[in-house]
Amino acid sequence: RVPKVLLQFAVPFLIANVLQALYGGADLFVVGQYDDAASVAAVAIGSQVMQTITGIILGLTTGTTVLIAIATGARDDRQVASTIGSSIWLFALLGISLTLVMTLCHGSIASLMHTPVEAMRDTKHYILICSIGIPFIMGYNVICGILRGLGDSKTPLYFVGLACVINIVLDFILVGYCGMRAAGAAIATISSQGISFATALWFLYRKGFRFEFSRHDIRLDRILSKKIVTLGAPIALQDALINVSFLLITVIVNQMGVIASASLGVVEKIIVFAMLPPMAISSAVATMTAQNYGAKLISRMNRCLYSGIGMALVFGLSVCIYSQFLPETLTGIFTNDPAVVAVAAEYLRGYSIDCVLVSFVFCINSYFSGQGNSVFPMIHSMIATFLVRIPLSYLFSLIDPSSLFIMGFAPPISTFVSLLICIWYMRYTRNKNRMAVNVATSC
Repeated sequence: RVPKVLLQFAVPFLIANVLQALYGGADLFVVGQYDDAASVAAVAIGSQVMQTITGIILGLTTGTTVLIAIATGARDDRQVASTIGSSIWLFALLGISLTLVMTLCHGSIASLMHTPVEAMRDTKHYILICSIGIPFIMGYNVICGILRGLGDSKTPLYFVGLACVINIVLDFILVGYCGMRAAGAAIATISSQGISFATALWFLYRKGFRFEFSRHDIRLDRILSKKIVTLGAPIALQDALINVSFLLITVIVNQMGVIASASLGVVEKIIVFAMLPPMAISSAVATMTAQNYGAKLISRMNRCLYSGIGMALVFGLSVCIYSQFLPETLTGIFTNDPAVVAVAAEYLRGYSIDCVLVSFVFCINSYFSGQGNSVFPMIHSMIATFLVRIPLSYLFSLIDPSSLFIMGFAPPISTFVSLLICIWYMRYTRNKNRMAVNVATSC
């Protein structure tokens, strides 16, 4: 049964995503307990920048996951081995390039973010140190992408669980005991990522694959690399642009003062956790759709989509309802500052409605990406983000510059626009396919 299989595949995704989100969450939580609002704002801004980089990496590695899943569904082991080999080369080159760019430009990025003067020094330290760990992020996500494409969503859970425990322990030691502020949180993050990546490499070396794979397969195949980029780039661009929109909104809010900046960072962390269930379920939808697409099981693909939406809605509605009545209990987790708790709670009330709407949009995006169509999700996301969300956020900030309450409604409005486009496109493609079948039958 599709719902049962989808849930079994999604649960390890969910737990792994929750643990991975604890990287930034733990940093913000510990800094919020021991340091001032400036340090909280620095970690919030710095982690938002690094989340953009991670989103690009995750999007690109999705190309590897989808190609491996399609080849696995078609039982083409040679194609799977070649895809893995090309991915290793391709992402090694990308990892080195990203690391150089980020380490050289970390100061300029902090300035472009309109970081409050009080938080500038800590923000620069956080971004620089985390940028040095980009190869670890890249390597870890490539290995997890390979395993998930092969149908193994459980093993990545162990790697990220190890990293999460190490990160939390080091946060308390470096930030709480040693007083290293945002720099200590960044060191804890890259140390845990490095250990997780080394463990994943050791696991692959010891276990190997069920099919023949040797060092001769590790080469940059131009055709496969192009397919990986063609599939992954739109997803990476989509994630990057969405995160860029978060950064632009951060720039808008940073000009409202350090309390507003810290409040935005707190709510973004809460939303990251709230979005994890629909994200995990949609990731499972993408992989299952790709495997069934490779095996030509179209009706099963459609059942994956409907089951995924139903499961995601359970979580989305729960978060939305809770946030309407008890938002302070959530915003108070990451900071002890009463002003930040109150302002963040106002922002969360409107923003939490987005958790319901993304339950539809995330699963529909994954449904198309699993079939190799990653361009459509990118297009409608760009329309909603740059034509709706950012302009509305700026407009709402002008209407009420003393509060974030009205700004909280910009995300759900933009996602609703995305959903309308998705519904239109699904009806359009369904009618187009129906016409093609009728023509073929008449011929």
